[in-house]
Amino acid sequence: MKLKKIVGKKLKGIRLKNDLTIQELADRSKVSSNMISRIERGLTIPSVEILMKLAGVFDKSINFFVEDVSTTHEVVYSRPGDRDKTVYDDESNMHTESFTSGLRDPQFMSFNCVVPAGGTSGRKQMHHPGDELIYLLEGRMQVVIAGEVYRLNAGDSLSFKSHLPHRWDNIGDCDARVIWTLSPFTTI
Repeated sequence: MKLKKIVGKKLKGIRLKNDLTIQELADRSKVSSNMISRIERGLTIPSVEILMKLAGVFDKSINFFVEDVSTTHEVVYSRPGDRDKTVYDDESNMHTESFTSGLRDPQFMSFNCVVPAGGTSGRKQMHHPGDELIYLLEGRMQVVIAGEVYRLNAGDSLSFKSHLPHRWDNIGDCDARVIWTLSPFTTI
């Protein structure tokens, strides 16, 4: 099934399940009734911004609209080595294992991350909706949030609103091991 059809079917299904008309959903989400109708009929794929507005009405993440229900679960149990892995920037930046991959409509994502010595998010600061939690298991990290510098050692944690401009660096001589949690789901 094409993505347009999946998103449209899920939107119509959850709207009807909640006894909302298209106009009522438009009023609550601040998305035009015409756009909602086009999405439900599978004529267009909404932007991330529109999906976030629609998801917010139903207290869902945007993943709800695009995930394949047949491959997601309400409980995910994983062991080291069996988790979905991602390597960023040719192994010099970060390696992650997802704790939450496969969870149906997660409201958060959590990763076991290894940041090699010298690994960095880059000079450019990032910002995105939601909240972040960094828990440093091993190593040393520096995180700059809205111009404030935080130096983390093993056992330290840092929670912040992700809309604040931020960036990070491994400032230690060895790999840093981090539990990184994001809500709602975004990318690191």
